[in-house]
Amino acid sequence: MASYRPQALFDLTGRVALVTGGGTGIGFMIAKGLAASGAKVYITGRRLEVLEKVASEWDTQLGGRLVPIQLDVTDKASIRKVKSHIEKEDGKLHILVNNAGQVGPVSRFLQDPSAPESKDAETLGTAVFEGEGIDEWANLFTINTFSIFFMTTAFLGLLAKGSEDVQDHWSSVVNISSISGITKLSQNHFCYNSAKAATGHLTKMLSTEILLKKIPIRVNAIAPGVYESEMTLDEIKPDYVDKIGKGLVPVPAKRVGTGEEVAGTVVYLVSKAGGYTHGQEIVVDGGYLAVNP
Repeated sequence: MASYRPQALFDLTGRVALVTGGGTGIGFMIAKGLAASGAKVYITGRRLEVLEKVASEWDTQLGGRLVPIQLDVTDKASIRKVKSHIEKEDGKLHILVNNAGQVGPVSRFLQDPSAPESKDAETLGTAVFEGEGIDEWANLFTINTFSIFFMTTAFLGLLAKGSEDVQDHWSSVVNISSISGITKLSQNHFCYNSAKAATGHLTKMLSTEILLKKIPIRVNAIAPGVYESEMTLDEIKPDYVDKIGKGLVPVPAKRVGTGEEVAGTVVYLVSKAGGYTHGQEIVVDGGYLAVNP
């Protein structure tokens, strides 16, 4: 019965993890949760000084450790370099969290019925067409979606090696999508929402193709709702949650999500507790999608 204890179900001692965009926001929340569960966590991003600062402040008495390493997820040479480093240092990887992302082009007038841009179809279409750029869309998809494909395929071999350590405890990929990829509202950013929708489907395809090739790696995603981060705000008070969420109906929870809630969901997915979960996109949104289209 000891295997049912939380200490056994969620223990990540000895596991090696990599979290992209791991120095701030949701990525840092997840990294802390993995480390506190015992994992060695590589936190990556473009700004090495940010990574080094948060890693130096980590209390190792909580368990695990944070290891900063610079990575540009849109650059294949940078991905290869980090892969080689982890291969040399650890020889394997157990957990890959594809979290890096940005917001991209925004047409703020879309949710304002009184905006002059919305006076008729021609005016609205022209405003959106001229206000957003094809290059902006391409760059955003490169960061938010393409990077997941290339990071996952690059580390596939090391993840497979990680699955050899403990019988039936397979290595795991967790992609951070968003409720924005599930809601039918644009929330003023068609580009971001469609990129996150692509992330959700990419997750399912990766899971299916990897399993059909008989490779012992699990692939899942989580879709967070409103959380504090660089992409939203460093602090979001209850009366501002719905301004960030941009829903038709207020968030039932009447608050932002906590770091423990998003990190706990990832820890579940990558631990023995989530070992039978494949190809899923778990929503953690305080009820947003329950009441919004």
